[in-house]
Amino acid sequence: MVDRPLYRSLWRELTRHPRMVFLSGPRRVGKTTLGRMIGEAYPNRVYLNWEDPVQRVRLIRHPRFLEEIERVDESTPLVFLDEFNRYRGWRRFLKAGFDRTGGGTQFLVAGSSRLDQARRGDSLAGRYSLLRLWPFTVAELAGGRRAPEEFFADPLAVDMEAKNERRGIWRGLSEQGGFPEPFLSGRKTAWRRWSAAYGAQLIREDIRDLTAIKAIAELETLLELLPAQVGSPVAIPALAQGLQVAYNTVASWLATLERFFLIFSLTPWWRGVPRAVREGRKIYFFDTPRVPDPAGRFENLVALELARAVSSWNEAGCGRFALHYLRTKDRQEVDFVVVNEGRPTLLVEAGGGSAEPSSAMLKFQGLLRIPAVHLVSEAGGYRRVQNQERGVLVAPACQWLAGLP
Repeated sequence: MVDRPLYRSLWRELTRHPRMVFLSGPRRVGKTTLGRMIGEAYPNRVYLNWEDPVQRVRLIRHPRFLEEIERVDESTPLVFLDEFNRYRGWRRFLKAGFDRTGGGTQFLVAGSSRLDQARRGDSLAGRYSLLRLWPFTVAELAGGRRAPEEFFADPLAVDMEAKNERRGIWRGLSEQGGFPEPFLSGRKTAWRRWSAAYGAQLIREDIRDLTAIKAIAELETLLELLPAQVGSPVAIPALAQGLQVAYNTVASWLATLERFFLIFSLTPWWRGVPRAVREGRKIYFFDTPRVPDPAGRFENLVALELARAVSSWNEAGCGRFALHYLRTKDRQEVDFVVVNEGRPTLLVEAGGGSAEPSSAMLKFQGLLRIPAVHLVSEAGGYRRVQNQERGVLVAPACQWLAGLP
């Protein structure tokens, strides 16, 4: 069992206010383990897993059990509801339970699909905070995370400590991915077995059971076609033609894969950039080794690190951050743009084997007048490339990303 202090710290921040916490993230990313770790701090705690038939029957027969929790003292009880989004009326149940207990009970609700998508008539607005659990990242494992205020003041700072350790973690994330089971095994063969079973289970069980999608074989084919799309805006028309389905069907399937945390996507940033594209998403995988191309996998790893950081910053109340990409109609592109409060604050390029910042990076940095980082796969140190009055940091990805708050 690997401790995850980053997320326990976020939990403590979120529970300063009397709200439920929705813990969402991919299947088998460690939500149950994290929930149990959190529960150790609560003498009065109840755990209910909707996938356990015995516990399911208990809830159905006694739906008001939340008001009659057995206690050992007068401290606030924790109710941990695992995979509870599989219960058809879970939102109404939580709304009623939270309102009846009047904030005197701390709820932790975990699920392997998006929990923050409200349906008409059962909104939980104002009653919950969202905590996303991500696969392992080098920032979480390497022990070099900077304080948020320090990072925001100087995002180009980097240290070259623990180079061999961080390089080893980075290599493991690239080869086995960041899901705990395959990563901790340390073996590529273990990842292959795990990944094959994981994709099949999500599509043939979770997605089939919780959505109206019937064309399961075609959805599996789409999932196998997507790794080749990493690094470029996803070509929905070509995918639709290959699968012999409608454009809207592919778009809907992509949204489903994102809802169940098989992929995540970025939209383009266009404000203040002449001839910038405004449509088209880039997709990335939570299970990074699914991307066979080394350059695409490197970009996917960087995307996952940045997306995790942006998610954590928002949950910690550091700002209103978003992650985008930047691309013009003449195909000049920077891989990532970090935006806060509607304003670009940082450019990041996943250079991989390219040691020099691209002309597009230099152009857009001059246009937006913000810091820029060019990440490379291997380097003995970092350097700064002058670009007018600003510089571009060129640094090993595992070193700079290890410092992300």
